[in-house]
Amino acid sequence: MNVTLIIILLCIIMSGYFSATETAFSSLNRIRIKNMADKGNKRAALVLKLSEDYDRLLSTILIGNNIVNIACASLSTLLFVRLLGEDAGASVSTAVTTVIVLVFGEVSPKSIAKESPEKFSMFSAPILNFMAVLLTPLNFLFKQWKKVLSRFFHSSASQGITEEELITIVEEARQDGGIDEQEGDLLRNALEFNELKAADILTPRIDVVGVNVCAGAEEIASVFTETGYSRLPVYQDSIDNIVGILYHKDFYNKIYGTGKGIKDVIRPALFITRHKKISQLLQELQASNHHIAVVIDEFGGTVGIVTLEDILEELVGEIWDEHDEIIRSVEKLSDDEFLVLGNANVDKLLELLGYDEETEAVTVNGWIMNELQKLPEKGDSFRFHEWQVTVMEMEERRVKSARICRCGQC
Repeated sequence: MNVTLIIILLCIIMSGYFSATETAFSSLNRIRIKNMADKGNKRAALVLKLSEDYDRLLSTILIGNNIVNIACASLSTLLFVRLLGEDAGASVSTAVTTVIVLVFGEVSPKSIAKESPEKFSMFSAPILNFMAVLLTPLNFLFKQWKKVLSRFFHSSASQGITEEELITIVEEARQDGGIDEQEGDLLRNALEFNELKAADILTPRIDVVGVNVCAGAEEIASVFTETGYSRLPVYQDSIDNIVGILYHKDFYNKIYGTGKGIKDVIRPALFITRHKKISQLLQELQASNHHIAVVIDEFGGTVGIVTLEDILEELVGEIWDEHDEIIRSVEKLSDDEFLVLGNANVDKLLELLGYDEETEAVTVNGWIMNELQKLPEKGDSFRFHEWQVTVMEMEERRVKSARICRCGQC
């Protein structure tokens, strides 16, 4: 009886080991294990090796777990039948064995392994590797059986990680405290960077400040002073005919005070369409040593401009220098109220409000126009889900600012 009890106890311990190992290997952070292996941790390297052939790993764990569970149940039945008789012994054995295996062989070890999957997987790896070698014939048979099953049950789902899944991983890491909010925003911006087009970030034509190619030095100097810009588009006749870019340093070093015109110092402009991906545009700007790209439409007219700073801000957030007046495009007044500018990006606003919706508009001004189906006027409002959007200020025919508040909280 003592030998039987010892064997049953060993079976329960091994059942807990296999259960915990399965949870540990399915929950571990492969990137963390890989980093540890790269730093010379042999246990981590063994874990990585075992996890790379997950089918062999899983079949080893399941075979071992079933063997010890069946052995435990059989020996317990024999023990209780010997003590209580055939009828009562079988029933009591089933009840007692089920509870013990469930508590000590399944739930408890899996809960422990879930808390520290990397640590437990490294602890269990040598034993598991030995078991995998020992059970090689059975693993081979199960592998062939899987090939047979795969012919009847085809998986069409992609095994790669999608961009949405990566963004979710970043968000979970931020919420768990693995990365801070700034790092999370940077990673998220980098993942979404390739999807953005010039139309998503351009400064619209109406807001573009430029100078006429025939303008005098004092007039140009006044524009540089008032705007604080270091580069200005130069146009001939109208802003639809941009002929180049005037640099602040070129103007003051070679033109100002000399009586010369600016034609000889303006630099060539880079022209692009509104559908240009900003990831490609960044490479073009770097290769051509440009800082401004002019966005044109199908008729050759100016749609707007995109600067190198605009592109970088999509990665790292707003960049302010000593000449900039700090203006927040979206100001959070409370959890239930926001003040937004008409030129704010509508996709970012909707994301802030908790919605992932497609809209044809790029700016809040365009979004409000689409929702109202008319030219907005001060005081116009509409409901968007549980939010009330109200036009606060107009600038000519454009929305300058709008107030967004949760319905019932306005």
